This record gives sequence, C-alpha cells and structure tokens, in this order.
Amino acid sequence: MNMLKNILALIGLFSVIGLFIAVSKISPILDMMDEFDPKAKAVYLDLGQRILENRSGVSAMVNRVPVQEGLTADDVDESIRYIANELNIKQVGQLPLSKEVENISGAPFRHIKIYLLCNPMTAATMLNYDDAFSSFLPCRISVVEDKAGKLWLYAVNMDIMIHGGRSLPPALKVEAVKVQDTIKAIMERAAKGDF
Repeated sequence: MNMLKNILALIGLFSVIGLFIAVSKISPILDMMDEFDPKAKAVYLDLGQRILENRSGVSAMVNRVPVQEGLTADDVDESIRYIANELNIKQVGQLPLSKEVENISGAPFRHIKIYLLCNPMTAATMLNYDDAFSSFLPCRISVVEDKAGKLWLYAVNMDIMIHGGRSLPPALKVEAVKVQDTIKAIMERAAKGDF
C-alpha cells in the first residue's frame, strides 16, 4: 500500500513539475500576444483548425472558391480582367502555368493560370512598413482545374499578414483590408462569371 502511495506521489510530483514547465514556456508567449492585433488569436485558432481539417498547412493558408458549373477558363479570365479593372487593382502579370508545362513536357496539362494583381501605392506602403511583406506581393489569384476537371479560384488568405502580429498602423491596415476585400470580391464574382 505504501508503495502505491509513493508511486502516486511521484506521479503527482512529476505532473506538478510538468505543469510548471509548461506554464513557464507558455506564459511569455501569452504575454507577447498582448502586443498583437486584437484579431490575432482568432486568426491563429482558425488557422490551426483549418490545418487539422485539411491536414495541410498550405491548404489552410488559402481561400478557395468553386467556379460555377458551365463556365470555362476563358469566361473566368475575362471576368477577372474586367472586375480587376473595375475595382482599380492593376494586373501586373500572369503566368499561364499549364501552357508552360505543356511547352516543356510536350503533353497536355490541366488548366492552371496565375494572375498577379497589385495596388502599387499600397504595396509601397507595406514595404516601407516591413520588407517581409514583399513575399505577399503581388496578390495572386490562381485559376486551377482540379484532377476531376472542376475549376477553382485560389488566393492567399491575408488574415495572417493583416492581423497575425503587432497591429499595423491604422492607415496601412485600412489599405491592406481594402486589398483583401478586393481580391475576395474578384474571386467571388469571377467564380459566377460576373462582369
């Protein structure tokens, strides 16, 4: 009986030590989170949930919209170009990836085209704040034909950039949210073939 009490006492002791170590490691992190954007915790919780659901960090970091049945890649292309122009975001390039793959391999490949969109003045403001923002520039919308032949629109979820750290300066945050909303609007409307 004494041996059982000693074992339980040791388990209790190790549990308390483990809890103390965990708290000492987590406490500084929680203190730093107080300096983060008010939405940071929700953004990271959502990211964690999406990673668990998708079993993929990359899939968790993008937004994806299905293209309405009956629309072709050309329909979506025309919509993206029209809507981007209407919303005053510049198309600064595009990568017809499937055509490049076909040219190199000599074999047909499913449709994949990447549109590079940018508001140059917002981009300059972001870079003046932090050069690491360059990795998010220009904004991309990808039109991807999946292996079953269905078209999808993909774009990086900008929540981490906007809310994932210290709060952005107010004017920059307004501009970043505006770009995020513009990309979402282009995706949602182009997925329906709107003009």
